[in-house]
Amino acid sequence: MSRIDETRSFVPVGIAVLTVSDTRSIAEDRSGDTLVARIEEAGHVLKERAIVTDDIPAIREQVLKWSKRADIDVIISTGGTGFTGRDVTPDALEPIFEKRMDGFSEVFHRISYDKIGTSTIQSRATGGVVNATFVFVLPGSPGACKDAWDGILKLQLDYRHMPCNFVEIMPRLDEHLKRGAATARPAQ
Repeated sequence: MSRIDETRSFVPVGIAVLTVSDTRSIAEDRSGDTLVARIEEAGHVLKERAIVTDDIPAIREQVLKWSKRADIDVIISTGGTGFTGRDVTPDALEPIFEKRMDGFSEVFHRISYDKIGTSTIQSRATGGVVNATFVFVLPGSPGACKDAWDGILKLQLDYRHMPCNFVEIMPRLDEHLKRGAATARPAQ
């Protein structure tokens, strides 16, 4: 059963927050503020925060840049997951995922369904790994960011969470590259 093992020490991770928006500035970014507050409240370290427009090359460039930094373990984006013409965040990031995390989307939608019902299907929330860095793509509403953090990320980014968590596998995310596996995708 899911639990916190108090005999283990908490291990803070470095997290970057990316807001994807054509209209918001940092001062107006409630979703980014929501994530930053929860990251810091949990004891993790906010390494970087940025806003980029709903533009595939700009989104991809920012995530690739951060994914190559040794001090950033996790990138959380907010915004651009819907179905309108400007909603392109999953389109920008899924092609560069080395591994896709289907379960993240499924659990996110399960949590979201309890709050907003069938409207959850209007989000293409997703997650994956880029350059041995976890990347989570969230909708642009503060409520969706709360749901994803409180219901999934807070626990999975806590080394004490049992039976398993993302933190304990972080050192092994690039082992396929270290072994020189023939199927390994090169870093983007």
